Amino acid sequence: MVESIPLATATELIAAAEEKATEIENPMVITVANSEGNLVAQHRMDGAWLASVSISRNKAYTAAALETPTHELAEPSEPGNSLYGLQNTDDGQLVIFGGGYPLERDGEIVGTIGVSGGAVAQDRTVAEAGVDRWQELTE
Repeated sequence: MVESIPLATATELIAAAEEKATEIENPMVITVANSEGNLVAQHRMDGAWLASVSISRNKAYTAAALETPTHELAEPSEPGNSLYGLQNTDDGQLVIFGGGYPLERDGEIVGTIGVSGGAVAQDRTVAEAGVDRWQELTE
C-alpha cells in the first residue's frame, strides 16, 4: 500500500501555494488530496471564488484518478481527439485544464494538489509552488 500524504505536509504545501497566490495578488482555493483523490486539506483564501472550492477539489481528484497533471488532458480532450468528452464522465469530477498535479515519492503517487481561482496559467503557477515545496520535502 502506498503511504498517503499526511495533514502536516498538506498544510505546508498549501502554505507555499498561498504564498505564491499572495505574491501574484490572486486569491485561490488550494486542495491537497491523497493518492486516491480523497481530501486531505483544503484552504480558501479571503476573496477566492466560491466555484473554486469544487474546481480545485476536482483538479486534485483528476490528478489522482488519471495519474497525470490536469493540463495534459486539454489537447487529448478536444473534439476529434481520443479523450473527447472526458470531462463529462466520472460524475463530472474530471477537470481537463491546468492546476492539478500528482505528488510522487519513489515513483508512486502519494497525493495531489489542485488549485483554482484565476486564469489557468495562474492556477498552474500557484499549484507548482506547492509541487516545488513537495519536492523540497522529499529530497
